[in-house]
Amino acid sequence: MIEIGTFYGLDFIQAILILIVGYWIAAKLSNLVRRRLDRVEKVDATLKPLFANMVRYIVLIFTIIAVLAQFGVQTASIIAVLVAAGLAIGLALQGTLQNISAGIMLLFLRPFKVGDVIETAGHIGTVVELGLFSTEFKTAQGTCIFVPNASLWGSSIINYSRNDTRRIDIEVGISYDDDIDKARETLLGLMAADDRVLSDPGRRRRWSWRWPTARSISICAAGRREATIGVFFLT
Repeated sequence: MIEIGTFYGLDFIQAILILIVGYWIAAKLSNLVRRRLDRVEKVDATLKPLFANMVRYIVLIFTIIAVLAQFGVQTASIIAVLVAAGLAIGLALQGTLQNISAGIMLLFLRPFKVGDVIETAGHIGTVVELGLFSTEFKTAQGTCIFVPNASLWGSSIINYSRNDTRRIDIEVGISYDDDIDKARETLLGLMAADDRVLSDPGRRRRWSWRWPTARSISICAAGRREATIGVFFLT
């Protein structure tokens, strides 16, 4: 009887130690994830505690399983039940889980951040918020659009705010009676007088003309990101 008590007493002590260590590891990892996410500006503030808590609960689940195993409980059956429950929930929430997984991928790969002007999934606008299920945009007309993260992840993303400089291509139509040399000099003079046009060699300006159905001049100019975005978008 004493040996049995000693045996279960040791199991109880070991289970308590596992529980204490598991809670300690869960808290440490949760705080570590939270601190790392606090350094990432592109992560929405509402998502930071969510991911930190997810890490904490995952560690606690494995801790509880280890404690039960210490008392001789068949953990294989418990894990099987958890896996089956997870599969059932996953099938029931398939679309929702796709949005969550896509949001996580967007979160860590970071193709854009809040405040960027992007074009994706048939929408162009400024990113207002990257949520767990959807991303909010504000269009040039002031309309708010919520796009599911799965749609974003499955589409090409054009980020107009990523680079510091951008090139603008503008076509100016002129009649066949106009002097093309004079038009050229006028356009180049306007670009030279505009402070928003960069004067770096090879990036300043170019000009050409072609004759599809009407004669036109195509001008190219490089400018800073904040100056060029305003040409196309009301941000």
